[in-house]
Amino acid sequence: MALVNFKNEVLIRVYGVTLVVIVVAVAILARAFRVSFVEGDKWRAEAAKNYISYREVPGERGNILADDGSLLATTIPYFDLYWDAIPPALTTEEFTKNVDSLAAYISYYLAPQYPAPLWKDYLTQHRNIYKSRFVPIVKGITYDQMMLAKSFPIFRNGKFKGGLITNRDNKRTHPFKMLALRTLGYTKFDDASNQMLRVGIESSFDKPLGGANSKILMQRIGNDMWIPVDDATDIEPQFGDDVVTTIDINIQDIAQSALIRGLEAHVAEHGTAIVMEVATGKIKAIANVGQTKEGWWEDYNYGIGRAIEPGSTFKLASMMSLLEDKAVKLSDTIDIENGKTQYFNETLEDAERLNKRFVTVKEAFAHSSNVGVSKMMFNTYKDKPQAYVKHLKDFMLNVPTGIEIEGEAPAYVKDPDKTSDNWSGTTLPWMSIGYEVLVTPLQLLTFYNAVANDGAMMKPYLVSELKRYGETVQTFRPKIINKQIASKPTLDQAHELLEAVVEMGTAAHLRTPHYRFAGKTGTAQLNYEKLSKNKTKVGGYQASFVGYFPAERPIYSCIVVVHKPKSGIYGGTVAAPVFREIADKLMASDVALSQPLNDRGKPVPSPALLPDDVGYKDELVKAMTALKLKYEVTTKEDDWTFLKAKGDTLNVIPRQMMNKKVIPSVVGMGLKDALYILENRGLRVQFSGYGKVVAQSIMPGTATAGQVISIRLD
Repeated sequence: MALVNFKNEVLIRVYGVTLVVIVVAVAILARAFRVSFVEGDKWRAEAAKNYISYREVPGERGNILADDGSLLATTIPYFDLYWDAIPPALTTEEFTKNVDSLAAYISYYLAPQYPAPLWKDYLTQHRNIYKSRFVPIVKGITYDQMMLAKSFPIFRNGKFKGGLITNRDNKRTHPFKMLALRTLGYTKFDDASNQMLRVGIESSFDKPLGGANSKILMQRIGNDMWIPVDDATDIEPQFGDDVVTTIDINIQDIAQSALIRGLEAHVAEHGTAIVMEVATGKIKAIANVGQTKEGWWEDYNYGIGRAIEPGSTFKLASMMSLLEDKAVKLSDTIDIENGKTQYFNETLEDAERLNKRFVTVKEAFAHSSNVGVSKMMFNTYKDKPQAYVKHLKDFMLNVPTGIEIEGEAPAYVKDPDKTSDNWSGTTLPWMSIGYEVLVTPLQLLTFYNAVANDGAMMKPYLVSELKRYGETVQTFRPKIINKQIASKPTLDQAHELLEAVVEMGTAAHLRTPHYRFAGKTGTAQLNYEKLSKNKTKVGGYQASFVGYFPAERPIYSCIVVVHKPKSGIYGGTVAAPVFREIADKLMASDVALSQPLNDRGKPVPSPALLPDDVGYKDELVKAMTALKLKYEVTTKEDDWTFLKAKGDTLNVIPRQMMNKKVIPSVVGMGLKDALYILENRGLRVQFSGYGKVVAQSIMPGTATAGQVISIRLD
């Protein structure tokens, strides 16, 4: 009985175990069926995704070009080489036979800093010990070096037998280095902030420049490590569009070089120079240079990204407001109180003292009188400041220009109706001379450009077209943003005021006989604060000049701003010379800026420019006849004469040579005539220099006795 019970107990356990096995088996089969058939596609796709997958690679970025097609920014491909140490078809025999040669080639052609034996050990360890699938060889080599590497032993056998892996890496380069660098900009990933940084044209035109991405079949060989299944260098990249800018590379070079010279001469912190085409608004040059540890560099776009108190260059807007309202005439006289006046508890002074009390409106502007301009403005608008602010808005000095690149600083013009603007009794006079108002250099230049363009305000722009494989796909044309910022009489008088600055005012020392330019100097105090009744703290100065040239038919407008110069502070001595250098070189190099001789009319000779020679009458008459100069002979008997201008006519007047027993004056004669006269009187002549006789060693009237006489020519 006991035996039967034991047998039954064993059978029950066996049946139980069998049942569990059957249940588990059924569950496994069911799960296998579900994985294989019901969810098969899903898991096969997931497996493929984790092992082999098409992955996107960015297209090749388009170029940024100057207006003549010169490359301002372009992409140069560089290559990184890696090695799969255990490719399927590379035998031990093949590796052992060729590893010495491969190491020697790598050391000689690609990485000479490491000797061949070291390369052999490196390659051998990664194959025999580490079984590495992705061994770094060299980074950043050129296309020619990459093609050479493909011919090395082992590597030449291809990916599956040689194990060579090539990755393409595009690098953005600027052939003209610093020229317009900040305006061209960049797009790059910043590890510190873990975000993309986008600046300038590269940012604003990122999409067309970037082009379409390509997909490459890649194999996963480690934690987020992927290698191309095929040779990545054989894949044709998708190219982005080319961006053609308005920048003239020669003008850009002229502007930048002149700006750097100005910054160095006056030991300044930074500066900007912008050149705009008057008729179109095209930015032909924009230089932004700052002092860095490495020297001068385009470290920030000061011309667009920073709004500043402009100082006296803002006086043109104030004067045009007065002229529009017919509040003053240029010939009116104003009391400038010897350059110092009082507004409530604040004192306002002129930077340049004219040493006179009464000046015309034109003189007050030309000499940049703070007192003169502010008094006119205060007397006219103190009871209606909103009228002045309206004019500034008509001149569009309260709004950004809308330039294509991002980061344009907003303008700021106080509004007397806004409590938040803190309009006070001194706001109007200070605002009229360029304080308590903010504009960028580009915004101010756009205003002056409109004045040069007879009132038509052009939208400044940097990009003229987009090209794809050499064909234009989009064109950007000049755009008028305000057809007439002021009336013609006001504009004509504004031209007269700006020309007066150069002819008789703060920039008179820079005028040139070769062409005429017009503009306004500006000097602004920075970070100023009132410490006491008679003491003010100034944190530096800002010098500027903005204008256009040639004055009679403006082609270019230009602004120069120099921040915190330590050697000199005034716009006329710091910024204006930079403007003049830019204008000089453009006038000399651009044929379009030179007026044809036939258009100038026949010049009227000036007495100051007519010759005053002394010489033999017949020869002088012959020369004047050949040169078609008007002359009148007042003597028929005398052989020696001199020329004296009267109006546009040269009078031939007798020159008394004394008798032959005394030494005559030969001053003013040429060498030939002087020698003839002196040697015929028995004198021995020594001479030096070239030109006309300016001095002789023996006084005229001295008796001749065969002396030695020295004459100096100049």
